[in-house]
Amino acid sequence: MKILMVLTSHDRLGDTGKKTGFWLEEFAAPYYALKDAGAEITLASPKGGQPPLDPKSDEPDAQTDATRRFKADDAAQKALASTQRLSDVSADDFDAVFYPGGHGPLWDLTEDRTSIGLIEAFAKADKPIGAVCHAPAVFRHVKGLDGDFLIKGRKVTGFTNTEEEGVGLTEVVPFLLEDMLKANGGDYSRGEDWQPHVVTDGKLVTGQNPASSEGAAEALLKLLK
Repeated sequence: MKILMVLTSHDRLGDTGKKTGFWLEEFAAPYYALKDAGAEITLASPKGGQPPLDPKSDEPDAQTDATRRFKADDAAQKALASTQRLSDVSADDFDAVFYPGGHGPLWDLTEDRTSIGLIEAFAKADKPIGAVCHAPAVFRHVKGLDGDFLIKGRKVTGFTNTEEEGVGLTEVVPFLLEDMLKANGGDYSRGEDWQPHVVTDGKLVTGQNPASSEGAAEALLKLLK
């Protein structure tokens, strides 16, 4: 069971002068859920190397069992520090793909032609595709086999407008994820803010927020069993 995890390379939070990147819990929880199930994980990002970590996800109140485990795991830290360049990986070599969130993907992976082509290749091969929190943004320009948006008519979730409001970034992000998923024809659903909510539709798995990251990885694993 070979799984590709794709992380952002973008580290600037709009014009705020603040840093962003991937969200630690949304990487660590799925990483260990997949690894503990026996998956061989390959990490990739647009630029390769060490992806930028959102500093807020490294604050004490954002820590979980998975993030603490990661901080004590030298092998996992080395793997993260040396992600492959996204242009060097092929969907043919993997059984599934998973995108952790954080605000970074809204800027780079959403518009990245390599990422878009990769997701389309996974969809064409009918392989599981997972994304959590802000990462469903990566589907913005992705088309399905019928030439329409991949998410059109499909059950999806992702970071809610009210959660974005809660972190005070409604005016900073390039677009609101909930609005985009609906505009592209997704059958969007949500749970309560900050509570786990995972949706599976065919081979597509989406999770709403950081609390949904482990559940999203487990849903992806179910599709591989």
